[in-house]
Amino acid sequence: MARKEDGLTSPTTQSTADEKEVLTPNNDAMNTTGTGWRKLSEGDERRGAASGEEMQIELNETVATTRDTAKKVDAGSGGASVSAAEMVEYKVYRRRWFGLVQLTLLNVIVSWDWLTFSPVASHAARYFSTDENTINWLSTAFLFAFTAITPLVIYVLHLGPKPSIVTSAALILVGNWIRYAGCHSGEKGLFGVVMFGQILTGLAQPFVLAAPARYSDLWFTNRGRVAATALTSLANPFGAALGQLIIPFWVEGPGDVSRMVLYVSVISTVCALPAFFIPARPPTPVAPSSQTPKLSLISSVKFLLRQTEFYLLFVPFAIYVGLFNSISSLLNQVLLPHGYNDEEAGIAGALLIVVGLVASAITSPLIDKYKSYLLAIRFAVPIVGLCYLVFIWMPGTRDSGGVAGPYVVMATMGAASFSLVPVVVEFLVELTHPISPEVTSTLAWSGGQVLGGIFIVVSGALKGEGGKMERALVFHAVLAMVAVPLPLCLGCFGRGEKLVLRRVRSDEAEGEKRG
Repeated sequence: MARKEDGLTSPTTQSTADEKEVLTPNNDAMNTTGTGWRKLSEGDERRGAASGEEMQIELNETVATTRDTAKKVDAGSGGASVSAAEMVEYKVYRRRWFGLVQLTLLNVIVSWDWLTFSPVASHAARYFSTDENTINWLSTAFLFAFTAITPLVIYVLHLGPKPSIVTSAALILVGNWIRYAGCHSGEKGLFGVVMFGQILTGLAQPFVLAAPARYSDLWFTNRGRVAATALTSLANPFGAALGQLIIPFWVEGPGDVSRMVLYVSVISTVCALPAFFIPARPPTPVAPSSQTPKLSLISSVKFLLRQTEFYLLFVPFAIYVGLFNSISSLLNQVLLPHGYNDEEAGIAGALLIVVGLVASAITSPLIDKYKSYLLAIRFAVPIVGLCYLVFIWMPGTRDSGGVAGPYVVMATMGAASFSLVPVVVEFLVELTHPISPEVTSTLAWSGGQVLGGIFIVVSGALKGEGGKMERALVFHAVLAMVAVPLPLCLGCFGRGEKLVLRRVRSDEAEGEKRG
């Protein structure tokens, strides 16, 4: 018998037969049920299917390495012939909830850090003796920081979710207290120091925003991954909602800015400290897909660049995340010129996010159960596009309709957008398995953050007379509507077989083998 330690059985002790069954099933299994990666046929080789060959070569190298290790283990155990499939006990652990809660808290607070100044941009501008466009750069720099550190985020997440979570917590702690030091220095503060602290918190965001798919893949089965990803991913905009709703009540004038930053720093510290004590990984795999050998980072990127379905999901996801970041940062400046006050604008932003969270809490378990990713995408995407289109006219309804117009559109936009986010993140992982989840999730979020920064800059440049932002809203609406057709093309033009849920099928296939 191969040796076990504390219930942990190494996946490297798999037999050759198990490896072939899990990684390279026959073509019929792939084409009809999608139970795993298909083995290249002679016809494929003659046609030179470049991306498929590269993935198969990479997988074969992984299998070869695993086979060599298995032989050594078998030799050391006296030649006992017990397969890893028989040895490994797939089990979920309660301790996963500690890490999940901590990842959720970090996503909440890092987003709150992002919108620390935007809800009170006019007061912050007077406090730092600058203008609102300069204050907008605090949000914009935060978003651009995400893209700058993306390669490092992918590498750290490839090591596991805990190193990524701990890195984020450390950056949040340091960044928040540097921001407070900058605000508390002198009567008007030191804006450069505040910007430096803001950039540090921006560098913290990708380490937790891109982590949910990796964490759920490691700790949850296919019955709970969408819900786990939804909770942790959507905690990020929930933090933005808290910032938009609470900060205006803390800041009644420019003199309150420094004290507000102190409050946020204290809350950030409380949320970040437990991150250093979360478990790194479960003692044994929770599902077969959790221990499936993943492609290397370079091979993963090469494959994605040739994958049409990746682009059909990545491009609209990045656009809609970018638009959400832009409208969240600028909502105060969109509504105030039409007679709304800071509190009403904050409530509109909170509705956008809170209603979205409620909608996602309802839809995510259903999608988890029925795996209806494509249906959810085709339903939600047109609604999101139409909401941005209709919102062009909503700020101007203040005199005739009060706050009802913006509130209704914000709530509808939030419900559709938030239901969409975890679906796309998990669908990307399913379509590209066994590419490691952090690759697709980090690239998708990075695209959204960089576009969000660009959209904020462009929207600020499009301000009209009296600071009104109708042209910026038209800009948002055009982009939102242009993105609508892309995900609706998924599965069309004879590409339905490309939408196989590979990770789900691999788990189901292993379950069938076990009886």
